Amino acid sequence: MSEKRTEHFPKAYDNEEFLHGPHARTLRILAEYLEPQMRLRQHKIRGTIVFFGSARALPPEEMEPEIERLKLNMATAELTAASEIEQQIRRTQRMTHYYEDAAKLSSLLTKHYMQQHDARDRLVVCSGAGPGIMEAANRGAAEAGGKTLGLGISLPFEQGANRWTDPKLTFEFHYFFMRKYWFMYLSRALVVFPGGFGTFDELFEVLTLLQTHKVRRRLPVVLYGSEYWSRVLNMEAMVDWGVISAPDVNLPHRSDTPEDAFNYLISEIHNFGEAETVEAAAE
Repeated sequence: MSEKRTEHFPKAYDNEEFLHGPHARTLRILAEYLEPQMRLRQHKIRGTIVFFGSARALPPEEMEPEIERLKLNMATAELTAASEIEQQIRRTQRMTHYYEDAAKLSSLLTKHYMQQHDARDRLVVCSGAGPGIMEAANRGAAEAGGKTLGLGISLPFEQGANRWTDPKLTFEFHYFFMRKYWFMYLSRALVVFPGGFGTFDELFEVLTLLQTHKVRRRLPVVLYGSEYWSRVLNMEAMVDWGVISAPDVNLPHRSDTPEDAFNYLISEIHNFGEAETVEAAAE
């Protein structure tokens, strides 16, 4: 008579080889929906103001040593190289200025929403959890004493979340489209600082959703930094070519000071909230 088998075999949900393999992709996608949903509900996060922008903007405390290093290189460089270094110094200073403005705007918004009596009206600042403008947004909110979200993405050349994000409200996604979903699902406004391909990808995703009315709620969009956006984004030319309509040019609002951006956002979000209340009462 054969002996009874006593060994235990792993359950499917404990099988790491399966969970990390191609057959469980749907489960991983679902996990990036359900796990953030659980944590956000636990912390009563009902709405966000999302900041996008370059990861290459240095904070002030890092700018000065970087400029000193560049100046030392310029002193021994040939004329052409010295000119390039001088341009790099100007670029560094400009981007640090935007870092400071992002932190200030984030602080203004955080302080404003912390004072709201109804918890449903308390929006929190959200970023992509990385360095640069993302760090500035989280930093401004954290230094103001408020909650702040970080929706990160695992990339081979970036080092995790910045130090200003709350570990309880920091997420690292594998799938870009799930990260974008959470950016959009909770957002009540969007602020876009100067940035590169990633920033443009996120900006045009939002503008497309607004243009096609896939996002039906009012979602104010601020393009911060007219000097930058007027050079890299010529929407009037797109109208001339007939690829967008004239009203599409007005989808984003342009700002050059934290105070102007703050006043615009508060006004737009407040007006939208009132309109939503009236519409709900009429149904």
